[in-house]
Amino acid sequence: MSEVKTAQGACRLCGAGLKHSFVDLGKSPLCETFLDAKQLDMMEPFFPLHVLVCDSCWLVQLKEYVAADGIFTDHYPYYSSFSTSWVAHAKAYCEMITKRRGLTKDNFVVELACNDGYLLQHFPSLGVSNILGVEPTANTAEVAVSKGIPVVVDFFGVRLAEKIKAANGQADLILGNNVLAHVPDLNDFVGGVKLLMKSGGVATFEFPHLQNLVEQNQFDTIYHEHFCYFSAIAIDAIARKHGLVFFDVEEIPTHGGSLRVFLAHEGEEDVASAVKALIAREEELGYKSVALYSAYEEKVKATKRKLLSFLIEAKNAGKKVVGYGAPGKGNTLLNYCGVGADFLDFTVDRNPHKHGRFTPGTHIPVLPVEAIDAAKPDYVLILPWNLRKEIVAQMGHIGKWGAKFVVPIPEATVIEPEAQR
Repeated sequence: MSEVKTAQGACRLCGAGLKHSFVDLGKSPLCETFLDAKQLDMMEPFFPLHVLVCDSCWLVQLKEYVAADGIFTDHYPYYSSFSTSWVAHAKAYCEMITKRRGLTKDNFVVELACNDGYLLQHFPSLGVSNILGVEPTANTAEVAVSKGIPVVVDFFGVRLAEKIKAANGQADLILGNNVLAHVPDLNDFVGGVKLLMKSGGVATFEFPHLQNLVEQNQFDTIYHEHFCYFSAIAIDAIARKHGLVFFDVEEIPTHGGSLRVFLAHEGEEDVASAVKALIAREEELGYKSVALYSAYEEKVKATKRKLLSFLIEAKNAGKKVVGYGAPGKGNTLLNYCGVGADFLDFTVDRNPHKHGRFTPGTHIPVLPVEAIDAAKPDYVLILPWNLRKEIVAQMGHIGKWGAKFVVPIPEATVIEPEAQR
């Protein structure tokens, strides 16, 4: 791996200089900036997607090319509740953590990045009614509030933690699913968690595991909203820096393979064997060695070539190809691979907020799901491949006219609908 020639700044966790490249995906627009028709003739901002690795604490990270408040706006188009499997996952988490921690109405639970209330809505029926959401995007927070969930519309950090602590007291449980990667000031965020968490309390976070990103070639999970990409080694470094202990971990299947980590105040919990084993496994695989990261970019290029080869062959044969889904990861894939409306006639999404709009950079129309039945394509490219099972179950009927699914990650693979039922 060659060192990055230009100044890359300091690690957002430990402050060491960043000089090693992990993968450079060129330039891409913000992944959730879907366009109206009138915007198609306007200039569109593109920003680098160049990921670096710190050779001191081993945090993999993207520079802050765009400030968080320029991404998480009052018109943020991602609503968690449109994925039924994700809502079911959230419900199962609430049931698990309520039982494991013995939560009752006397306990205070705070969710960071609560989005539209997809998770907190499950706690009251479990007898846990003292809940609070924190969410910087006002439009999704409004949906959560409509469900009876109190929400603070703000970015979380030490300042907000002090405010919540003064008004509500400290929390018995702090949780954040797929938020840790979205935080540019990691130390301020984790510092806020430590301040808000009660003695004897616990914080849990879920995020895609770096090992899966590397081994399954999940490069499309890299986009400007994700400032960091975590290994267990990096989580341990974060915990230690802030006087916390990383005491337990679960490997879960969401988002192509994630970690659910448990943090507590230092000295309050014993470190489980699962944590020790996972860190040892990562060390053995080379996640504390620059050499491991050096081979990744070539794997990404190979996946790009295979997807383009499939699409070129299909289109040359006169086949109709459409997409399913308009997720952030899909826009990284489409822009890096150069896949526009010349390859995909359109894509569909269950989120009505995206209908009638166009994907950023590639300008593919986003239509309702019913458009697939009307068009009867030969292939359906599943862009949110982490929801493959859910989508195949919903759309298995495309096999009636001979259509097939295509999954792009870890490499372009054709799936017969019947084989997945």
